[in-house]
Formats: sequence, C-alpha cells, structure tokens
Amino acid sequence: MEKIQHDNWKQGIAPYEKSVIRRSVWQLVNTFVPFIFLWILAYYSLTISYWLTLALAIPAAGFFIRIFIIFHDCGHHSFFKSKRANDIVGTIAGILTYVPYQQWKYTHSVHHATSSNLNRRGIGDIWTLTVDEYLALSPIRRLFYRIYRNPFVMFGIGPIYTFLIEYRFNRKGAGRKERINTYITNLGIVGLTALICWMIGWQQYLAVHGLIFFISGVAGIWLFYVQHNFENTYFEKEENWDYVSAALKGSSFYNLPKILHWMTGNIGFHHIHHLSPKVPNYYLHRVHADNPFLQEVPSINLISSLRSLRYRVWNEQSKKFVGFRDIHRKSKKKAS
Repeated sequence: MEKIQHDNWKQGIAPYEKSVIRRSVWQLVNTFVPFIFLWILAYYSLTISYWLTLALAIPAAGFFIRIFIIFHDCGHHSFFKSKRANDIVGTIAGILTYVPYQQWKYTHSVHHATSSNLNRRGIGDIWTLTVDEYLALSPIRRLFYRIYRNPFVMFGIGPIYTFLIEYRFNRKGAGRKERINTYITNLGIVGLTALICWMIGWQQYLAVHGLIFFISGVAGIWLFYVQHNFENTYFEKEENWDYVSAALKGSSFYNLPKILHWMTGNIGFHHIHHLSPKVPNYYLHRVHADNPFLQEVPSINLISSLRSLRYRVWNEQSKKFVGFRDIHRKSKKKAS
C-alpha cells in the first residue's frame, strides 16, 4: 500500500462519516418489518411442516443479524446523529438480540482500539494464542484452548453461552450506567419472552425463535471470527502496532454475494469499518467502491473463508495463522 494512501485515508472516507436520518429510518423499516412478518409466518407454518418453518427461519435469521448490525452502529453512534437516539434504539435492539447495549459498547470500543495488538488481547475479541504461548501451556490448558477453538464448540455452544449466559451478567469494573442498562436489558428480555409465550405457548416460541436465534447466532459468530481469523492477518506487539495497518491488514474484506452483503449490513467490508467506525453500515460499500486503495486489502470469499477453520494459533515468526497439526510437525522436527 502506497504511503500517501496510508497517510491520507481520512480524506476518502470523511464524506461518508455521517448518518442520514432518512436512510437510517428506512433501514429500521426494511429490517424490523420483514423480521416480524417472517416470524409470524414461521409460527403459523408450525401447523403445516417444520421443514417450512426452517425455510422461513433462515431469512428471518438474516434479518435478525441486520437488527444486530443496527444495534452495532448505534454503539458506534454512527446510526443517528443524536446520541440519545442511538442509545434508545441500541438498547431496544439489544433486548431483541440479547445483548446489553452499554456493556457491549464498551467491550467493542476496546476491540477497535486494540485489534491485532498482541499486548492488549482479551476484551471484545476471540481468545487467540501465539505458538510460543500455546507450547508454554500445561497439557490441561492446551486441551482447554483446543476445545475453545473447536468449530463445534465455538459455533455450536458459543452462541448459546455468549448471548444467553455471558451477557446476562455485568463485567468486572462496570459503571453504574452500564450495570443499570444490563438490568434493563435482562428485564426486557424476560418481559418480552413471557408475553410471547403467554400469547402462543412456550413450545411454539422455542420452536420458532429458538431456531432463528441459533441460526443467526452461528452466522454472527462466524462473521466476527472470519473477519480477523484468516491466514495472512496482522498481529504485532505494542511497539510495532499501527492502527491503520491493523484495520487494513488485520480485518478482512469478506467478498460476499450482494444479497448477503445487504442482509449482513455490509459488515463484510470490515477493513473499512475498523478504519472508521463512524461510517454507517449503508455507506461501507460506497466507500470501498470510491477508494481504490481500499480494494487492495486481504480478500476472502465464501469458499476460501472455510480454510480459516483450521487456523488456531498465531505464528509470530512467519506472521501467519497456523493449525495445531503445523505446531506438532514443527515440534517433531526440532526434537529429531
């Protein structure tokens, strides 16, 4: 990447670092209305076939992800100009997606400020070890790390634990505003769930919303995982870490089909989002199209992204993610 482009990136992005009320309101409409409609259809489909319910739950899960993206933009105060409007809509969207708005806003801002910094891991990110750190672990700790990074655990148990259990509690050091917001979110979840269960029955609620929640949870964690967990990503120690390099080299451009970009709120343009979280999701694709240097970043697609499942540990020497087998091969060569 040319140095002049690296230094002057703000000038190409600045025109898009502002929300447009008309576009934001329209996104609320074209996200919440289809989600509610599909949810109701899925409920009525239970009397016909659960396969039909599944077919309706898949697009409903897509709109559920869009609700989370709206929540996400509110957390960056990029969805509305008004901080109060962002906080209100963000809290409501957080109740629907089971995430306390103020808590997530804090941990996610830390993620943006420390992404790819080897000295500042552990808040708002996926647990990642270097090869040397992994080899220094006891056998039990190694096993725990391997279990954590196992795809069936990360994408199967991960959504249930993260959204239903972990987010129900305040983090250590949370301030009063953040703690109250977590309590409000929990009360909102309980109240809304109880109301719907009273209206249609808890079995029907679980059959519909449980399915939508799980599909969207798996997809959501996958999106977060793959956007930083690709082979030639970027990790550096504090003294060599650079914000712009972390954004453009440590965050992928997930080149998805247009319909999936729309359904996921353009979060595939993750390098641009990390470069400037102030850009609303509906402008990310335009920033990418209007700035050629942003097209020269690590790019993955649906097929190539599947390779990231084998990348578990960061190799500081080769500057690449490697799998557990690669580590064991290397250890055997050294031993021989």
